[in-house]
Amino acid sequence: MARGWRTIGAMLLGVTAAQAAENPLARERWTSRVLVISAPEPGDPRVTAQRAALETARAGMMERDLVIREAFGDTSEARRLRAVLGLPADGFRVVLVGKDGEAKRTATAPIPADALFETIDAMPMRREERRR
Repeated sequence: MARGWRTIGAMLLGVTAAQAAENPLARERWTSRVLVISAPEPGDPRVTAQRAALETARAGMMERDLVIREAFGDTSEARRLRAVLGLPADGFRVVLVGKDGEAKRTATAPIPADALFETIDAMPMRREERRR
């Protein structure tokens, strides 16, 4: 039954179930910005540093509709995330994906929260959100 609800939810967002299964970011399109953290292992020190940079920025993340997705190891979800974004399985990457589903910023080192927010706040959709 849970699968049926996911299918209905995806359809309500204008995303087919096949697209949602193929692209794990499809369900976030037009509702959230996504920060994807990718590394071979979750214990990578850069993962720890990225998480720490975001830990004190929860309010700013919520204000900007920013959610985090992680791609570690060789799980099917990690492989799909990496495939959609063209990321290597053997390196660290952080990718900021806009509400339109497009990558807006990619880095090979952790990105400080204020730099992420600066990038987001410069986006046309975010400027419109702030006007409303």
